[in-house]
Amino acid sequence: MRAMSDDPREPYFVQSLERGLAVIRAFDAHHPELTLSEVARICDLTRAAARRFLLTLTDLGYVRTDGRLFSLTPRVLELGYAFLSSLSLPEVAAPHLERLSADVHESSSVSVLDGDDVVYVARVPTRRIMTVTINVGTRFPAYATSMGRVLIAYLPDERVAEYLSRVRLDRLTARTIGSVDDLRTELKRVRERGYAIVDQELEEGLRSMAAPVFDRAGAVTAAVNVSVHASRTSVAAMRDDLLPPLLAAAERITADLRIMTPTR
Repeated sequence: MRAMSDDPREPYFVQSLERGLAVIRAFDAHHPELTLSEVARICDLTRAAARRFLLTLTDLGYVRTDGRLFSLTPRVLELGYAFLSSLSLPEVAAPHLERLSADVHESSSVSVLDGDDVVYVARVPTRRIMTVTINVGTRFPAYATSMGRVLIAYLPDERVAEYLSRVRLDRLTARTIGSVDDLRTELKRVRERGYAIVDQELEEGLRSMAAPVFDRAGAVTAAVNVSVHASRTSVAAMRDDLLPPLLAAAERITADLRIMTPTR
């Protein structure tokens, strides 16, 4: 029984609000439809009180009834939307990064594009695999990172051309991509595949894979990645074992962002 708390309340506490929310929470996946008596029992209310709350929620559009059974309407989603619309990208991404890292046992991050660099806005590390410590706010040249390549690849064609016309490709390792033509080809490949893999181009021993995160308008607003040590995980293993959970995480972040992002 989901009864309300008997703990002492502060003087400002509005018990009727607590009871109204309890009535909404009475409905779940196992109880999508409830009778008046069932709501009263679950919420530890009298039938008369349960009836008043249910009819009020019906008048407000949050509950519907056929005269015997009551159920929630899609309007209750507005309550969650109010919360999601107040969140920032790092707050939206954080639980999904936690889940991704727990699933694959590797570090995961979310970055956005700032000029020609990627900037980390959220991160869940599992172990130190780089000589440079990565924190929120860390910047790297976009061309040498998996998230950067995703973010650039999904830009409009004219912006990609502008980037390629000005980018300076410093060789950060012996494997770093060395020519604009090769980078152009790689960006096209990333767009076609829907993800990017960078193999020890930012730092020796570091491999990373990234996928795009879309906003409600369908534009790529961020990228999410997983990073591994080359001695532990091959590129083939990344595709086989890490790509599915990475894409799933990107889709979940996208879904939340589309709820919180207003229509343009």
